[in-house]
Amino acid sequence: MRRLPVYLLLDTSGSMNGEPIEAVKNGVQIMINSLRQNPQAIETAFISIITFDSSARQVVPLTDLASFQMVDIKATGTTALGEALQLVSNCIDHEVAKTTTEKKGDWKPLVFIMTDGIPTDNWQSGLTAFKQRKVAYTIACAAGSGADTVILKQITDNVLSLDTADSQSIARFFAWVTASIGVTSTKVEDAGKELIGLNELPPPPAELNIVV
Repeated sequence: MRRLPVYLLLDTSGSMNGEPIEAVKNGVQIMINSLRQNPQAIETAFISIITFDSSARQVVPLTDLASFQMVDIKATGTTALGEALQLVSNCIDHEVAKTTTEKKGDWKPLVFIMTDGIPTDNWQSGLTAFKQRKVAYTIACAAGSGADTVILKQITDNVLSLDTADSQSIARFFAWVTASIGVTSTKVEDAGKELIGLNELPPPPAELNIVV
């Protein structure tokens, strides 16, 4: 079976403390529960969670939806986005099966990044590593006014912004991520086609502004 790997890179720096981090945890749990109801997603989607604050950690390795267990995450420290990009690059190398002459590998990964701040490390070196990996698409979400959409636009063309990092906005973002994973898993399962960008995904809700 060809898996559809999904990597969520979540900002857990100190500024996410309180309502935002709780909303992220709820958002992930609701996303997993919704995807478990989707017959295509349950067959193909595998989810990994990478958090980044003063350092980056893969808190959930690439896991099928049935076995997925969310871990508790706390908000503290700074914003090591570059380290998170380096880490997801390494995870893609180790976890995603490559196509060989004998058999097809996994589908290209989907990468979702959510941050409410500005990177505090050397994000360019992490980005250089990440750009060398083949992904289907990367979506970055700037949560609230503290995030730098100019930096995110250098990571991916697909940047969305939330005016506020409150629980309602974050819940809407995760609902949209859920729908996007659902659509992508259906497309790869039924049509054997990979999606490549925002225009093929469900339209984002009103809370999510597309950054042009």
